Amino acid sequence: MTSGERRLAERLEAKLDDDYLLWYDVPMGPRNTHPDFCVVHPRRGILVLEVKDWKLSTIQQADKQNWEIIPDGIPKTVINPLEQARQYAHQVVKALERDAQLVQPDGPHAGKLAFPWSYGVVFTEITRKQFEDAELQHAIEPHRVLCKDEMLEGVDAEALQSRLWDMFPFMMRGVMSLPQLDRVRWIMFPEVRVQQGALFDDNDADTDLPDIMRVMDIQQEQLARSLGEGHRVIHGVAGSGKTMILGYRAEYLAQASTASSKPILILCFNEPLGVKLHSVMTTKGLGGRVHVRHFHRWCRDQLVAYGQTLPDSRMQVSAMMDDMVHRVITAVDRQQIPSGQYQAVMIDEGHDFAPEWLKLVTQMVDPNTNSLLVLYDDAQSIYERARNKQFSFKSVGIQAQGRTTILKINYRNTKQILQTASLVAADLLTAEDKDDDGIPLLKPISCGRDGEAPLIIRLPSLRDEAFAIADEMGNAHQEGHAWGDMAILCHDYFTMDLCAKALEQRKLPFNVRKRAGDFNPRANAIQIMTMKVSKGLEFPVVALPGVGHMPAAGEDEQEAARVFYVAATRATHRLVLTMSGDGGFGNRLSNAS
Repeated sequence: MTSGERRLAERLEAKLDDDYLLWYDVPMGPRNTHPDFCVVHPRRGILVLEVKDWKLSTIQQADKQNWEIIPDGIPKTVINPLEQARQYAHQVVKALERDAQLVQPDGPHAGKLAFPWSYGVVFTEITRKQFEDAELQHAIEPHRVLCKDEMLEGVDAEALQSRLWDMFPFMMRGVMSLPQLDRVRWIMFPEVRVQQGALFDDNDADTDLPDIMRVMDIQQEQLARSLGEGHRVIHGVAGSGKTMILGYRAEYLAQASTASSKPILILCFNEPLGVKLHSVMTTKGLGGRVHVRHFHRWCRDQLVAYGQTLPDSRMQVSAMMDDMVHRVITAVDRQQIPSGQYQAVMIDEGHDFAPEWLKLVTQMVDPNTNSLLVLYDDAQSIYERARNKQFSFKSVGIQAQGRTTILKINYRNTKQILQTASLVAADLLTAEDKDDDGIPLLKPISCGRDGEAPLIIRLPSLRDEAFAIADEMGNAHQEGHAWGDMAILCHDYFTMDLCAKALEQRKLPFNVRKRAGDFNPRANAIQIMTMKVSKGLEFPVVALPGVGHMPAAGEDEQEAARVFYVAATRATHRLVLTMSGDGGFGNRLSNAS
């Protein structure tokens, strides 16, 4: 910001009420224009402001079209700043008028915006008296100008707001509804769109807008745009858009980096989520600058790249994974594997990373950028390694105090799906005392999106459950859902095999994910996988068989409830639960039947 722009931002933040929205230097609309400020108020409308730090001596000559200025001792001709603001505003209005829900449906102003809009200029170094003495009112309408002495620190809030709204044509009337406000933000700021089933929205501005839109709340939008340097933690509930913010941040940093910059690393625990994120980055053309790996694959890559010995392949898988991590940690400590390899490191599913993993990965950030982002959600911590080892972020080198953002709103699930998931896992979502990092366990708040109640089917056997789910998947496809929109999430491999056989007999396309490399996010097939590895993914239609057999014999009930909660919240529109017998979580779900 220039000094004048910073001053104006401070005044607007201090003097405008909480129901105002304010953007500074943000690309707006389909043409990505960059007005200095955009102010939005549901009852007032949209105001575009152009800011000039010119002194009166800078302006040599002015008319309604062009101004001659000498900013640095060199004369130049520029467009009238009010005309500049008008052009920005008109480009925004044209985009908004393409949406039938934002315009007057009939009458003399049919097709025009249903709420006010205007534009103006702020002179941060010219007083009102100087403006009048120089007779600048002949070049620019005086009521469309805010002057230096009208935006001083001691200015009355009502007086400042009055100056802004005097910039509007007198006859303009109308109030924005909340859905209209969401649609305005959707059109004006494409980067903050949240589209179901995708991390990013690639729709062209000319395509039809969806009837039901979900737009990030103000906190998320500010976060996505303004994450500064240093270590940051986003602590959010399931479905709050953490992964989408991570993707946006990675894209932003990649586009801002130079050819000589170090790459950006995204790490997650679950291999399918890593595959999905890698696919998204590759589609965006960022595969060379943004490296996406699940943690153990990254550890193996490090050992191979720097000539370190790999673990014995005859070891048990869990022991081999632990040994591989230990070898990387030791090699970094001995400087056989270099630290600071990445411009930025972003950790998805941070709640499933052991403390020593976090300490290792933190060392991979280039100290010149010191850019680390960790996503965290206690309620989704379904692996004992992180939950059973109490630690603070500070103890593993993450400077999180004062740099933690909390997201409470669940956008992914309908109220009905979230309520059903919470019936089983309610005791997991009770706020606890804050830890050393000042982070409480969060109870999710629904965004209020309604949908159909989850379907709960009781049957005599697991085999019957598998065939009932196959039939439900067939029905969903007939209703318009693609096969790739569906997933069957199972507690164990035995149930997965039963479901695969049922789908095969019904001649429905499916893909079974039992090991790394089996998951293809672009395949148009019903995905069958374990509940645990589904974490981080989402599907419009999800079926959970075997709920009546959870928890399994000898399994901790709270652990099973966490796994169930994660699996149930993968569903964005339709959730099918099947159970045989009256045991397990069936009793808890009886309230939802």
